[in-house]
Amino acid sequence: MIRSRVVSIIVKKKTGDAFDAILQIPSKMMPDAKMNDNGWWSFTGPHGKAQLKFNENKSLGILDHQYVDDESSWNVPMRVVSNGDFSEVVITLNKPDEITDEQFDQRVSEISEMAVTMKNIIESDA
Repeated sequence: MIRSRVVSIIVKKKTGDAFDAILQIPSKMMPDAKMNDNGWWSFTGPHGKAQLKFNENKSLGILDHQYVDDESSWNVPMRVVSNGDFSEVVITLNKPDEITDEQFDQRVSEISEMAVTMKNIIESDA
């Protein structure tokens, strides 16, 4: 059975500003994050060496990305939706086959916590 969860945050930033801030989040959340020539961010994540690559379309608010670490590989749909002077960031998490239901639940919890950190970073960016 396919399992998925949605993590959503409201940020006090207009959509374009929130979008641009998210593209720079890896360097602000992971001290060792480096962007490679091929567009992949490399860093140490909670589950070992990790890589992340955005497949973005700013005009549509699309920030889909691929995330790969030592335990799993994720294709993550992500949207930034306008709501006046605010934006909603919606992240859909689909359970990869290679992790258990328990691991998935743990990852959802970890990502929910990271989303709060991401919100604080986006809102503090001038």
